Amino acid sequence: LGDFLLGQEYALRALSAFRARADEDGQMRARNLLGAIAFEQGRLSEAEEGFAAALELARRLDDRLITARASNNLASITHLRGEEDRALSLFREALLAYQRIGDRRGAAETYHNLGIAFRQSGELTEAEHADAQAVRHATMTGDPLLLALAVVGNAETDLEKGDLQVAAERLDRAERLATEAGDELGAAEIARVRAHRWIKLGRALDAVGEAERGRGVAARLGSVLLQGECAAVAAEALRFLGRNKEAEERVLEAERLFVNLGATGLLGRLRGRPPGENFRGSRQ
Repeated sequence: LGDFLLGQEYALRALSAFRARADEDGQMRARNLLGAIAFEQGRLSEAEEGFAAALELARRLDDRLITARASNNLASITHLRGEEDRALSLFREALLAYQRIGDRRGAAETYHNLGIAFRQSGELTEAEHADAQAVRHATMTGDPLLLALAVVGNAETDLEKGDLQVAAERLDRAERLATEAGDELGAAEIARVRAHRWIKLGRALDAVGEAERGRGVAARLGSVLLQGECAAVAAEALRFLGRNKEAEERVLEAERLFVNLGATGLLGRLRGRPPGENFRGSRQ
């Protein structure tokens, strides 16, 4: 639901209780969860520490599910740092583990992440396949929040292919699902992608409105990554309108957030190409 502070409070309480009971299984799950919360709040080093600790415990306990989850989560961090080949390797390793244990939720989340990685490297055929698999597995879980995320991935690949009408239809579907799930952060993500679509249509004013709406929600909920990407999309739209001073303010905001994240991959793309792609990859 995007309430990271409350989530962190409960996860820390759980970790403390598991430690008191010498419960390694509980500690493993709590550390993975704390890593996911730190990731969303933009504390990548802390997130990496949590995921690595969870992975170490999972291997010791021979817990295949958490091994897959922690691998997927570490791959997300690797991707943000621009290590694309290593990230793809980790995602594929996680996907294989999920397939072995028949975990459709994990498979959906990892396929979604693979779609993002392929899309950012320009491999649209592979991205389209990964997106379709993410939607297929998410549909079978019956979780509207997960399905909304997967459908947004489909829409982003449509935008890269130039299928703007199909993208619009998918974004409408994703919005209905996010509303059903009460996912305010997901709605902000949809606003970011809609802004990217408006830019492609030359409707920069509409793009600014959507990007700023998503940016405001992300900032309020503490999602540093999404805030930075919304700021980057807003900057591009503002440039189209000739509002260069405002555009530079948004670029500086995005740069500051990406630097704080240690997201070298996103920093490299910020000025290198239109910043229409977020990495709201799935953490578990």
